[in-house]
Amino acid sequence: MRLARLALLVVPALAVACGDDTDVMGTDAGGNDTGAVDGGLDAGAGDAGHGDGGDVDPGPVCASGIDEDGDGVCDRERADFSADARLPASGDRRDIYGLGDAMNEVARRGIAHTLWWPVDVSGVLLPWRPMVTLFEPGTEDPATESAQALARQALGFGDLDEMYAWLGLARASGPEAWPGVAWPDGVETGDPLGVGRVETELGAAMSFSCATCHTADLFGRTVVGMTNRDARANEFFHLAAEFFPALTPEVFAGITGAEDDEIALFERTQRNLEAIGSVVPQVRGLDTSLAQVALSLARRGLDPYAEHDEDLQRNPRENALATDVADSKPAVWWTMRYKTRWLSDGSIVSGNPVFTNFLWNELGRGTDLYELEAWLAENRHVVDELTVLVFATEAPRWVDWFGVETVDEAAAQRGQALFDTTCATCHGTYTMGWDDDPEGPLEARIQRVSLAYHEQTPVLDVGTDPWRAAGMAAFADRLNELAISQWMQTTVEVQSGYVPPPLDGIWARYPYLHNQSVPTLCDMLRPASERTPVFWMGPSADAETDFDADCVGYPVGDAVPAAWQDDPSAEYDTSRPGLSNGGHDEWLVNEDGSARFSDAEIADLVAFLKLL
Repeated sequence: MRLARLALLVVPALAVACGDDTDVMGTDAGGNDTGAVDGGLDAGAGDAGHGDGGDVDPGPVCASGIDEDGDGVCDRERADFSADARLPASGDRRDIYGLGDAMNEVARRGIAHTLWWPVDVSGVLLPWRPMVTLFEPGTEDPATESAQALARQALGFGDLDEMYAWLGLARASGPEAWPGVAWPDGVETGDPLGVGRVETELGAAMSFSCATCHTADLFGRTVVGMTNRDARANEFFHLAAEFFPALTPEVFAGITGAEDDEIALFERTQRNLEAIGSVVPQVRGLDTSLAQVALSLARRGLDPYAEHDEDLQRNPRENALATDVADSKPAVWWTMRYKTRWLSDGSIVSGNPVFTNFLWNELGRGTDLYELEAWLAENRHVVDELTVLVFATEAPRWVDWFGVETVDEAAAQRGQALFDTTCATCHGTYTMGWDDDPEGPLEARIQRVSLAYHEQTPVLDVGTDPWRAAGMAAFADRLNELAISQWMQTTVEVQSGYVPPPLDGIWARYPYLHNQSVPTLCDMLRPASERTPVFWMGPSADAETDFDADCVGYPVGDAVPAAWQDDPSAEYDTSRPGLSNGGHDEWLVNEDGSARFSDAEIADLVAFLKLL
């Protein structure tokens, strides 16, 4: 019974740290053979002809990266990721590499990179065929059926389809992702997004990617670059990291029929798991990647490449994130274009955040950093194409889900006036269609035309829960010391607050704050003392039952679906460490302690925020 349970914990070792707010976790191998667990997915985009690796003259030729205009200079050289970077006069960096007409096609290739993990030197990669065999849906093999039954009892899932549901993976809702971009060849409606295979020197391996946490279902449509509120990747990973090393190669081979190369890949993963530290998120949908990076570094040497150290694996250095809570939401991608520093606390002050996250993700997989640096040097086109996608990602629009007939234009205009005098100083000033042409067609009037945001991204302390920001101190210095960080030109500086983000697509970004502690916009606009202290987080499947359209966010109180309350992992209790819902009272409370906004004014503000 124990060995069977251990066997069933093999697959969870593949889950990844989702990535905090602007983090991007997972890409496609480009030239690697990739696909879904059920064989239905294939990368399609391939290498796209960019970057040949090998021996290349280090002159002006773009040897590893995209060069869409063919001038011999990598397009990424046009982007400024320095600490002195500023937004251009246009107000955003949507076309981060200045590709012009070529941007959409490069971003299309980037979508493939959200679906499959490309790094064939990644530390945790388990053999594809044995995993598919063990968790094959509809199997008629008695031994496999028995193992799957035990898995359902121990873990809550027994086959691949059940595992995808437990993980909370989004599924392709149709032939296109929002906003009308075609999926790569081979993606079919209903396919799970964020799981696939990568070819290694030891054969095909199963892995999870950035789509696990940064692609979501939103009332029947799939949105790339959106927080997956249902993701349980970190919990998935923690189960495996705790139990997987106890499963011997002999037992693994006996259960799955693994062959020599597959066993070798299994053993390699076992060794690398010893270099990984992890914790379970406080609640479903939150991400513990900060802790995973910090605790994994605590198991490695203090040399420039943080080499594996067996003594430290047995007795890691002390680290605050073994106990302190630094959970945060995997935030949306579409606000990246307005920023010049990264993460919810703005602590990455220089360096391409997409490039940086390859390092952070692989530290959380126990990967050898010499091998990772070599891989990245030869595969910059993968990073480039994903970077283009992330910065070009569009926010979902309220009217495309609910129609123009649901817009109260008069209320929204009143809300804009309140916003401009209360919120715009931090979150930016929005110009609407009605500002330019008050007599134009309704759909044009209610369009967001532009955003005037900060030229350089600010960090402010407005009283929100400080644990996430403070958590960076647990490993920032060590990250900066790494040779690969210096090669990436990434610098981390601990901050005392958080970035006041642009509010594009804010209606789809519930629950609110970096730790998901506020269920609705109505709550967000009230003093902290009046906010909902306990709520439940469920799916975004049915807009009638799963969504409060008036307050924008999760239903609370008597409106909470009964099924949600039967799931302990869905309960959000703001009294728990790191989950407090305070903040913003300086703008939301009058001098006499009363609430600044009446219910009617809150309704007007929400009507405006829906349109951003």
